[in-house]
Amino acid sequence: MEKRQQWDSRMIFIFAAIGSAAGLGNAWRFPYMAASNGGGAFLIPYFIALITAGIPLLILEFGIGHKFQAGAPTAFSKVKKGWEGLGWWSIGVSFVIVTYYAVIMAWVFDYLWYSLSLAWGDAPADFFLNNVLKLSEGPGHLGGFSIPVLIGLILAWLAVYWTIRDGVKSVGKVVKWTVPLPIIMLGILVIRGLTLPGAIDGINYYLNPDFSKLLDPKVWASAYGQVFFSLSVAFGVMIAYASYLPKKSDITNNAFITAFANCGISFMAGFAVFGTMGYMAAEKGASVAEVAGTGGIGLAFWVYPEAIRLLPFGSVVFALVFYIMLLTLGIDSFFSLVEGVVAGVSDKWGFGKKKTTIGVILVGFVISLIYATKGGLHWLDIVDRYVNNYGIIGVALFETIAIGWIYKSRKLREYVNPISEVHLGGWYDVLIKFIAPLALAGILVWNIVQEIIDVTQGNAYGGYPVWAIAVGGWLVAIVLIVGSIILGKSKSSYVMEEASEEVE
Repeated sequence: MEKRQQWDSRMIFIFAAIGSAAGLGNAWRFPYMAASNGGGAFLIPYFIALITAGIPLLILEFGIGHKFQAGAPTAFSKVKKGWEGLGWWSIGVSFVIVTYYAVIMAWVFDYLWYSLSLAWGDAPADFFLNNVLKLSEGPGHLGGFSIPVLIGLILAWLAVYWTIRDGVKSVGKVVKWTVPLPIIMLGILVIRGLTLPGAIDGINYYLNPDFSKLLDPKVWASAYGQVFFSLSVAFGVMIAYASYLPKKSDITNNAFITAFANCGISFMAGFAVFGTMGYMAAEKGASVAEVAGTGGIGLAFWVYPEAIRLLPFGSVVFALVFYIMLLTLGIDSFFSLVEGVVAGVSDKWGFGKKKTTIGVILVGFVISLIYATKGGLHWLDIVDRYVNNYGIIGVALFETIAIGWIYKSRKLREYVNPISEVHLGGWYDVLIKFIAPLALAGILVWNIVQEIIDVTQGNAYGGYPVWAIAVGGWLVAIVLIVGSIILGKSKSSYVMEEASEEVE
């Protein structure tokens, strides 16, 4: 078995963790989440969710990764015999996300090229859906590959291989650039956006507080959901990254730095997005709400390109800045998810890291081809919704149960405190044993209830046929759980150096 690699410095680890946490959702999900859930008032439940659940879970994952010096499956097998499957569940969720995240990165690569000529012209939405994706009429019609997407997909996977080919050594060299660069790009976009006519209207739309929203349970559920989705917890990534830390590395302070840096990037992105949306509204003589869209893919590939087209000068430059920002934000999350899978597989069977990396990338590439077809966007939408709403939340819930109740959060505190600047007290036990699992269970129940209501009313998600929801949503979820149980019970090909640590 290879000697475990280590990060070159604490700074590189923090950069890698921030890079994993801060992804595309920071730019296209958080600003819209805030704007539609009370504006500035949304920051209250958001920061409460961050302190009571997000950071405690991040500390949990940093702690067990560092203590057991292993990826998620092996780490949980050492937490308690029989719990290895939880680690494989998180790895499975990561791998599914990797397969479609690759295609989103492919679109970004394509748009770097299109930015040189502003190829989307006067109809960005039509260009993206019909010229780039050549979108079919539904998930039942794959219709062959979109060549631009296929080319971008190959570039995306090659970029990931080049980044993680030598493990944390090559990752460390890359994150020195890919973490600060999107922040610089965001800064440029913020300054440009705020200096445009109408920008203040956009910022008001983003942050104008509506405190009445704080009485809506859905707003609180959205805040907790956003925190869980944006910190890269429950993916196995942070466990793997922490396992490469030297023996006496800080845990808690690293978690606080990672979490607050991630939040800062999200908050900053809102000014870049809505400052520009305010200008776009002024140019079109419309309200911000009418031009802003709903975030997500639409923001990145037709709303913002439309705003860039309307700029009085420098459109090509700002198009390149925007897509370089998206590329550098997204690529860190992309390769961190792959690294989490590689760490889990390598630890379990003792395979060499380079061979494991090549194997995971090849399998991921083959599966990702379905999303490069003309029907790919439909499948991406379905799989993304169900993996996020049920997979991530389910893993996080069981993590809090495993550490809070079975392993005992007290034992984690006793391990973390001697090596950390910020010491955990009994309050941490309350958060991990009660607050975080209750919040996660509440979100999970809420999602299930809403799903049942929608199905009984004939409102299947996205208007997709029931069979597509069953295959891309529920079948994927079931395969992940069953596969995780099977892998958790399978034997390693080598004898573990340390026995599993049992509950006292």
